[in-house]
Amino acid sequence: MAAAGSWPAWPSDRSLRVFRLIPYQTNIDFLRLRWVWLAIGLGLMLASALLIPFKGFNFALDFTGGTVAELRFEQPPDLEQLRARLTAEGFSSPVVQTFGSDRDVIVRLQPRPQDVEGGAEAMAAAGGIIADVLSTPDNRATVVRSDFVGPQVGRELAEDGLLALGFVVIGFLVYITARFEWKFAVAAIITSLHDVLLVLGWFSLNGHEFDLYVLAGVLSVMGYSINDTIVIFDRVRENFRSMHKVEPVKVLNNAINGTLSRTIITSMATFMSVFALYLFGGASLQGMAESQMVGIVVGTLSSIFLACPLLLWMNVSKQDLLPKARDTSDLDRRP
Repeated sequence: MAAAGSWPAWPSDRSLRVFRLIPYQTNIDFLRLRWVWLAIGLGLMLASALLIPFKGFNFALDFTGGTVAELRFEQPPDLEQLRARLTAEGFSSPVVQTFGSDRDVIVRLQPRPQDVEGGAEAMAAAGGIIADVLSTPDNRATVVRSDFVGPQVGRELAEDGLLALGFVVIGFLVYITARFEWKFAVAAIITSLHDVLLVLGWFSLNGHEFDLYVLAGVLSVMGYSINDTIVIFDRVRENFRSMHKVEPVKVLNNAINGTLSRTIITSMATFMSVFALYLFGGASLQGMAESQMVGIVVGTLSSIFLACPLLLWMNVSKQDLLPKARDTSDLDRRP
C-alpha cells in the first residue's frame, strides 16, 4: 500500500499486458500450411469468377429499370400461379420471390408498352395493377411498397456504378504501387481482388438483391481489405530492417503474430457496428451491411492466411527493400 501523501505506483509494462487480447510472445506458425491457404484462396477466387457469369446477380430496380412491388397476401400464395397470371396480363419475364415470411412476395417486372405510353401516372399505378392481377377472392394482396425506375435511368446508374468501381480499383493500384515495392503491391492487389470476388460470389450464389447500396458496400470492402493488409505489410518491412540474418518465413510469421491482436480487435469492432446496421438499419441498408459483414470476415482471413503466403511465393527478401544499385559500368570504362 502506498504511504500517506504519496502517489500510487504506476503499473509496470508487465502488468499492462493482461489488457492485450493476444499475448506478446504468441508465435503461431501461420505459414506452415501456406500452400494449403494459397490453394484454398485460389480455388475460391476461381469458383466465384465462374459462378458470377453463369448464375449472374439478382439486380435490383436501380440497375434494371422497371417496376418493383412488395405485396402481402392473406395466405401463402403459389408462386408459379402468380407468374402465370402476370405473363397472361402481358408482363414479360416476371420475377416473383418470397421475402421475410411466406405471405410476403416481391414482384419485379419490366413495364408493359401501354404503361410506358401512359406516362408517370400509369407507372405510379403499376403496384395497384399488380395487386389486382394477383389477388383472388379467397387470397387478397395488399401493396406494401411500389417503385418504378425508367430503363434509361437504370442504365445510367449501372454505368455510373461500374465507373465508380473502376476508378476505385485504379486508385488503389496506383496507391499500393507507390507505397510498397512491387512484390508487396502485387500481393496486396491479389488479396483485395480475392476479397471482392468472394463478396460478389456470395451475392451471386444466394440471389440476394444487388442494388446501389450493395455496390457501395463492395467498394468499402476493398478499402477495408487494403487497410488490413497494409498494416501487416508495414510490420513486415519493419521486421526485415530490424531482424538480421533471419529467414523470410520467420520474419513474416512474426509480423502476422505481432499484428494479430490489432487485426482481431479491429475486425470484431467493425463487424459488430455493421451487424447493428444490418439489424436496425432497415430493409434498404441490409444489403450493404451484408456485403460489409462478409467482406470483413473474408478480408480478415485473407490478410492473415493469404497476403504473406503470396509474398513467400514470390520469394520476398530483405534485398527487395534495399535501394537499387546504380549502373556504373559506363563510369568504370572511363580513363
